[in-house]
Amino acid sequence: MPRSPRSDALANRAGILDAARSTLANDPHASVDVIARSAGLSRRTLYGHFDDRDALIRELIVTGAQRFNAIAESISDADARTALARLAARLWQEAAHVQFAAALALDEAHVEHTADALAPLRRAVAQLVQRGQDDGSFRTDMAAPTLSRLIEEVARTVVARTDASSSGAANLAVRTVLSIAGLSWREADDLLTAHPDITETPA
Repeated sequence: MPRSPRSDALANRAGILDAARSTLANDPHASVDVIARSAGLSRRTLYGHFDDRDALIRELIVTGAQRFNAIAESISDADARTALARLAARLWQEAAHVQFAAALALDEAHVEHTADALAPLRRAVAQLVQRGQDDGSFRTDMAAPTLSRLIEEVARTVVARTDASSSGAANLAVRTVLSIAGLSWREADDLLTAHPDITETPA
């Protein structure tokens, strides 16, 4: 009995987030009323969990960021080039499933909040770039923090501008990131040929 209200509240919150993902995927400008109806809840109930629409979007960003951060932690390739390619591919595959949310997260209105939520991922990229520069795998004509930021900005553009459903989108995303890191298109070809699993579409 004491747990029931909490259990209901958790279920309602999860339902709101699920409804927000699906509703915003169809209409990025959907109102709180539309999201509440989609969740089968009243507007008042939704406001019991989130102060406003922005707070709801921020929560979506945080939950998405947790998945991205976990992906970064899962990359274990010793070779910096392979690690960067695999990281780019896995992040792209995740973002492609929720491209609308990724676009919202990368919107100027939320980019600062997104940066905070993705701090572990950004650290992982910075460490990877430094490792690649140290062993000569990546370009060294700019400082590691600058290169890391450039890779981040290019990845942001790819997510926002590329049709996730288009054929070869993951391959394009990976090649773009590798080119910014300093690999030629031939080097990227060789790497992806040697590791075909990197850009394979998950079953």
